[in-house]
Amino acid sequence: MAYPYQLGFQDATSPIMEELLHFHDHTLMIVFLISTLVLYLISLMLTTKLTHTSTMDAQEVETIWTILPAIILIMIALPSLRILYMMDEVNNPLLTVKTMGHQWYWSYEYTDYEELNFDSYMVPTTDLKPGELRLLEVDNRVVLPMEVPVRMLISSEDVLHSWAIPSLGLKTDAIPGRLNQTILTSSRPGLFYGQCSEICGSNHSFMPIVIETVTLDTFENWCSSML
Repeated sequence: MAYPYQLGFQDATSPIMEELLHFHDHTLMIVFLISTLVLYLISLMLTTKLTHTSTMDAQEVETIWTILPAIILIMIALPSLRILYMMDEVNNPLLTVKTMGHQWYWSYEYTDYEELNFDSYMVPTTDLKPGELRLLEVDNRVVLPMEVPVRMLISSEDVLHSWAIPSLGLKTDAIPGRLNQTILTSSRPGLFYGQCSEICGSNHSFMPIVIETVTLDTFENWCSSML
């Protein structure tokens, strides 16, 4: 999760988030090089009185500043499209969890198990235990197995919500009357926090999401205890 005064992204927990971080660094380097070149040219224009008159009408220069931006856009677009298709691809999920947004809590249903469903409310500040995080803890966490592809079916029963887990690279809108799906695979065990990312009313800030990824044996034991 994020820590105070953090300037960068959270540590990646899924392959998709790792790809997004690499794409961010790739694009940021291109922007940095372009900004450096532009600032260098501006400084030259402000500090020298010499003018190369023939350059202003050169066909070669016009060709370069037309083709070069197109090449840069292709260098950005190709990795972006690759990640976009990776995020939409759903291959043989081993577990399906249906998430419903409400004002102002989440409900979860493990569709592969009978009667395994629960509501997840934020823990009030007065009920927090030492070490728990204000506005982020819930009474019922979503327990998922690690290194297993999990399909999340996301919808809403009242207004627009958004189910978002930054460290997993997930952000999917919960829309009434529509069932959206996304895939997640956690590469390590741990607790991962998120919140509703769509303004949904007065208590929008009080809809946290907590995912706990565990080993497969621990997940099966948890499911047995819940049934």
